[in-house]
Amino acid sequence: MAKNSSFVVQGTEIRLFTQKEEDYISLTDIAKRVNPRSEIVIQNWIRNRDTVEFLGVWEQLHNPDFKHIEFDVFRTQAGMNSFVLSPKQWIQKTDAIGLQSKAGKNGGTYAHKDIALAFCYWISPPFQLYVIKEFQRLKKEENDQQSLEWNVKRILTKINYRIHTDAVKEHLIPPRIYNTKQESYVFATEADVLNLALFGITAKEWREANPDAKGNVRDQATAEQLVVLSNLENLNAEFIKDGLSQQERLQRLNEIAIYQMKLLTNVPFISPLKGIKDK
Repeated sequence: MAKNSSFVVQGTEIRLFTQKEEDYISLTDIAKRVNPRSEIVIQNWIRNRDTVEFLGVWEQLHNPDFKHIEFDVFRTQAGMNSFVLSPKQWIQKTDAIGLQSKAGKNGGTYAHKDIALAFCYWISPPFQLYVIKEFQRLKKEENDQQSLEWNVKRILTKINYRIHTDAVKEHLIPPRIYNTKQESYVFATEADVLNLALFGITAKEWREANPDAKGNVRDQATAEQLVVLSNLENLNAEFIKDGLSQQERLQRLNEIAIYQMKLLTNVPFISPLKGIKDK
């Protein structure tokens, strides 16, 4: 899911969105500094021979599905008085990913930050410098927020951790296997009861499905999921004390997880916590 935000440069609000950890900046907003009819400014830029060359090289470096034959056609025609090219034509003909055309409330032409900064330079080199400065400030703020989010995650996941592990140790592990591999196995199994109840997957299954991801399934959880996970740890501890079987506990915890997630993703009181991640 894309994350939308914006920053202001010399009185101009510039929208951007982040998708798969890549930032795309609104060329439409930048172009309006020059002409309210931003599409004309963008088309004049994209039909330039140097721009076509630049876009082509960027796509070749980042896009394995880029259509080189179609690109060669545009490159041959670029510079002619009769040559006309729009962002949509470029995207559709070449399968480009560096430019994106969006409709709706946040609609307009967006470009990967590398390309957007080149567009800024074409409009005004000094303006490009201001954009770079404000963009860097925005990313620093986001990194600070992510650090805060990490601390929140750490706190939430550990609130009931001791309660849960103590219940497992007291009621599920016979004294003779304390501090052994069997004890570790029991703890891991109970952790996966919670993983299955909330995420529908064990820790091992998640690692196998996401070999390049950092951390574990819980590190990738949303704020809402972490709230529910904290609750499930406490509830599972009580269920263990009540003598429920693992299968019974898993079924009840899963039902509770579904119910609580529906509540937390729809009621206003979770918004401040969610905002830590979504701003």
